[in-house]
Amino acid sequence: MSRDEPDQQQEELLCPSTSVRSESVLIGVVSGSAEAPRVLPTDRVVPVTQEVIDLAQPVSPTEVFRFAAACQTVRCVHFKNAACQIAARSTVLLDEVVEDLPKCPIRAQCRWFHQEGAAMCRRCPQIVTKQYAPSAELLQIVNENDPPAAACTAH
Repeated sequence: MSRDEPDQQQEELLCPSTSVRSESVLIGVVSGSAEAPRVLPTDRVVPVTQEVIDLAQPVSPTEVFRFAAACQTVRCVHFKNAACQIAARSTVLLDEVVEDLPKCPIRAQCRWFHQEGAAMCRRCPQIVTKQYAPSAELLQIVNENDPPAAACTAH
């Protein structure tokens, strides 16, 4: 197995910030402001139906909601060196935005938590899947080719 190939357990992990796919579940609602959005977790996972998607109208569902779905591992542009680079970079580049771990309906299956632990959970609320005014740090997290050396936490 190469470094980029996940083991069986990793295939069962969920990406906590994905686009809407057939197997997606809703795990949060975006609040805050355009300059400082925050995701408020739902109490439980909510199956995604057309009715849920329609609630976001007239904007994209990922501007209003946070969705999770099976981590795509090597099929995802952000998965490199056997790790999600969004999570790896976030723990280095973003400040914590909560002191206590936020409630999370998917923590036990969350790719980010399994990879980066509680440090990622304290940064997670500021990551919104689709933003029109992302911070410089968020742009760097999404657009970097390789993570900062300190963030290499591949298992």
